[in-house]
Amino acid sequence: MLNPAKSCSNSTAGSFQRKFQISSLLVKQMHGCSPSSSVFFFGLHCLSVCPPLGMESHRIENDQLLTSSVYQHRYSSHRARLNIQASGDEDDMNGGAWCANPEEKMHWIELDARTLTEFTGVITQGRDDPLDDYVSSYYVAFSNDSREWTVLDDGYAEWLFFGNSDKNTPVLSQFMEPVVARYIRILPQSWNGTMCMRMEVLGCPVPDPLSQYQSQNEVTHRDDLDYTHHNYLDMEKLMKSISDECPNITRFYSLGKSFKGLEIYAMEITDNPGMHETGEPEFRYTAGYHGNEALGREILLMLMQYLCREYKDDNPRVRHLVDETRIHLVPSVNPDGHMKAFEKGSELGSWTLGHWTEDGHDIFQNFPDLNNILWDAEDKGMVPKLIPNHHLPIPEGILSSNGSVAVETLALISWMESHPFVLGANLQGGERLVAYPFDMRRLTKESEEMEKKLNSRGEPEEEIRVIEDQSLFRWLAISYASTHRTMTQTFQGGCHADDPTGGLGIVNRAKWKPIPGSMNDFSYLHTNCFELSIFLGCDKFPHQSELLREWEHNREALLTFITQVHRGIKGVVRDKEGNPISNATVSVEGINHDVRTGESGDYWRLLNPGEYRVTARAEGYSPFTRLCVVGFDPGATLCNFDLNKSNWDRIKQIMALHGNRPIRLLSSGNRGSGQRYTHSTNQIPNSKFSNKIPNGNGGDMNRARLHRLRLMRIRRLRQQRLLASKTTMLPTTTTMTTTTVPTTTESTTPWYDSWRLGETFEENTTPTGEIELTDSLDYNYNYKIDDY
Repeated sequence: MLNPAKSCSNSTAGSFQRKFQISSLLVKQMHGCSPSSSVFFFGLHCLSVCPPLGMESHRIENDQLLTSSVYQHRYSSHRARLNIQASGDEDDMNGGAWCANPEEKMHWIELDARTLTEFTGVITQGRDDPLDDYVSSYYVAFSNDSREWTVLDDGYAEWLFFGNSDKNTPVLSQFMEPVVARYIRILPQSWNGTMCMRMEVLGCPVPDPLSQYQSQNEVTHRDDLDYTHHNYLDMEKLMKSISDECPNITRFYSLGKSFKGLEIYAMEITDNPGMHETGEPEFRYTAGYHGNEALGREILLMLMQYLCREYKDDNPRVRHLVDETRIHLVPSVNPDGHMKAFEKGSELGSWTLGHWTEDGHDIFQNFPDLNNILWDAEDKGMVPKLIPNHHLPIPEGILSSNGSVAVETLALISWMESHPFVLGANLQGGERLVAYPFDMRRLTKESEEMEKKLNSRGEPEEEIRVIEDQSLFRWLAISYASTHRTMTQTFQGGCHADDPTGGLGIVNRAKWKPIPGSMNDFSYLHTNCFELSIFLGCDKFPHQSELLREWEHNREALLTFITQVHRGIKGVVRDKEGNPISNATVSVEGINHDVRTGESGDYWRLLNPGEYRVTARAEGYSPFTRLCVVGFDPGATLCNFDLNKSNWDRIKQIMALHGNRPIRLLSSGNRGSGQRYTHSTNQIPNSKFSNKIPNGNGGDMNRARLHRLRLMRIRRLRQQRLLASKTTMLPTTTTMTTTTVPTTTESTTPWYDSWRLGETFEENTTPTGEIELTDSLDYNYNYKIDDY
C-alpha cells in the first residue's frame, strides 16, 4: 500500500494546506483570538491546550478507528487506546495495543472525529506486554474526506515526531499550530520490536454555528462548583473554605498522617457534627487509595460543595440526608501517591505512577486477611460456636510496626473501629462498574472437584464462596449503577476487555479480579459496615474539562447510594430498666452474619424487604426474638429489644463443678413438666442456694436428716464400686428404723447431692424467688476446641 500522504499531487497538497490555514484563521477570528497566535480553544474560550478526544475514556467509539493492517485479532484497532491493559490470556481478543502486520511495508492508524476538529497534539505509548514494543518516530497526516491526505510539515519538510523510548511512559507531541480537519492519521516510521502502539489525540471540536444558534434559548442546569483538579494544598484550602461556609453542618478533621507526613483529611457533614446521635446511621465515601486515580478525589470534593450549598438553599432532599445521616467524606487516602501523579498531570502519567504509597503498599489490599480465618473455621464446623461470624478479631502481630501494613492502612483501621459505620463505598478508577464482596476467592476441595467437572464440560464456573448478604450487596450495587448515566451502557464492552457485568454494571469481585486483604472484605468481617467498590470510569486521571461531565454522570448515583443506609431495620437494645446494652449481638434468622450494638445500644441491620425473625443477645441477659417486617417504603423499620437478665452466671458455676457438662435438672418423673422450685429464706450463709430440697412427695428435710442421707449415699456408692470391681452387680437396699430412703437407680448424681454443707461461692447476694426450669432452656454451653 502506498503512503496516502505521498500519493497526493503537489497542487492538491498545496490546495489542501491552504484550506487548513483558512479554516484555522476562521476559527480563531470566530472566537476573538489573534490570527497569528498559537492558542487553542474549547467551546467559546481561547485555551492553550485542547483536551483529549476520548481514546482512553472510550468516548471515541471503536468504529471511529481504522488501521492499515492487524498482526492478530487481539491486536486490532480498538486496542490502540491509551493505557489499555492486556489480559493474561493469549487466546482472547484483549491485547495490549494495536499491532500492525509485519509483512506490510506501510502502517497507519486513522481516527474519524465525525466533525471538524482543531487538532493540537498526539500522545503515544508502547504495548502493555512483557516484550518491549513501541513506536519511536512517526508522521501525522490530516484529511477532510479520508481520501486526500496532507502530512504535517514545517514549510520545508514533513514533520517527523519522536515517539517513545519505553513501552509504558506516555509521550506528548504538540503541533506548532493547530490543524482543523475531520480525520487524523498516525504513520509510524520506526519502532522497537513489533510495530505496536497505544495513543490519545488532543483536539477541540469546532462549534457548528447552526446548532449553536438553536441551543441559545435552551436552559441547561449546572451546579456552581469548582470543576478543577486540586493539588494537596488546593484540596486543603478548599475543604477549609467549605467548613467555613457551612460551620453548622461540617467538621474538618484528619484520620492521621501518610508515610511522608501529609494529613489524611476528612469532612463530616451532618446536622450535629462531632458527635454520634443515637439512632442516626453513619455513612462514608473514601477515594484516592491509588494516587493516580484522581477522579474519585475530585468527585468527593464536588460532593462536599454540593451538600453544603444545597443545604443552605433549603433543598429538601439534601436537608433530609444531612439531618438524618452522619456522612464522612475522605477524598485522598494516599496523598503521597497523588502528588507524584499530579506532577505529571492528566494523560501523561503511566498506569501505575502514584498507584502505591511512598513505601510501596497498595492501600486497598493492605488489610489483614480475615477471610481465610473465617473459611477455615467454617470448614471445621467451628462457626459460630468457637469463632464468631462477625467482628472477627485481628490476629496478634499483624498490625505491628514491621512494615507489612502501611501507616495509611493503620489510620483507616483505627477510624473504622472508632465509628459505627453502616454503609460505605470506595471510589476507584480504570473501569466503569460497581464491585461487591467477597473480593477474595478460595475454593474448598469439593468445590475444586466440581469446578473441574464443569470446566471439562465447557460450562461456566460457579461462585463457590458466597457472601452471606449477597442479595443485599447486589441491590446496593444496582442502586448506584442503575442511577449512573452511563454505567449500564456496556454495548462496547469494558474498558480493557469484554464487559464483565453482563450489562448490569455490577460484578462480584471474586469472580472478576479476585484480590486478598481488601478493605471491602475486612470491613464486612471486622465491623458492621457493608463496603463496596465503585469504579468511576476508564480514565483514572481525566482532563479537567471532563470533570463537569463526570459530576453530572455521578451526582444522582452518589445521593441515591447514601439513602440506602436507611434500609432494613434499626433500633436500640436495652435492659428492663431502660439502660442501653452495648456490644449486644443482633442476629437475623437465615443469614449467618450478625451485627453488634454501639456504645449507646443502637444498631442498624441492612436488609431487603421481607419478614425476618431477629434475635438480640447480650452477656448476662436472656436472648429475645421478635418478628421484624421490612417494607418497600423509604426508611428503616424500627425494631427495639428489651432484654431480661438471666441466671447464666449461676448456671455456669454449677456446670463448672460438673466439668462443664449438661446437668439433668429434673427427675425422670417430673421431666418436662416445668415444676417450680422455691428458694427457702433459711439459706446457708454466703451461699446462693437453700437447704430446702424437694422430694417426690413435696416434703422438706431438716439439716440433720440431710446429713444422714449423704452418709448413707456415700456408703452405697462405695459398695457399688466394690461390687463392680468383682464384676458382680447386686441390688442395694438400705433400711433404717426411723427413716426409709428409696433406692436410687440413676447413675448421675443429683445436683443437690453434689454440694458439701457450708459450701460458699464468690457471689454472696442472690435474689429470692421462683425459678422455672424446663427442658426448653437453650443455654450456651462452653465448648473446647479439642472437640473439633
